[in-house]
Amino acid sequence: MPRKSFSELINSPGMPVLVDFYATWCGPCKTMAPILEQVAAQHGGKLRVIKIDVDRNPAVAQQYRVQSIPTLILFHQGQPVWRQAGVVPAPQIAQALQPFVGK
Repeated sequence: MPRKSFSELINSPGMPVLVDFYATWCGPCKTMAPILEQVAAQHGGKLRVIKIDVDRNPAVAQQYRVQSIPTLILFHQGQPVWRQAGVVPAPQIAQALQPFVGK
């Protein structure tokens, strides 16, 4: 299966895409991993979560001005609609997702 470009990944039709900009050496990024798994499980089928390693994808990180990690950016129809840097609790992520995934 060919690798998709970032723009293809974030243009998931009818489904918001939560992008986690992280690095393997980042402690707080490791803290976010189970939180994102929980959020993905709660919104099964209505949300796509992808992880972007800033060390491997510096151009994408620069394009979205990711200056600290972890940074979460929620894309809806290819457009960034919410972003938050640092460790974000699951309820705060769920609240940001609410307008895009419904109940």
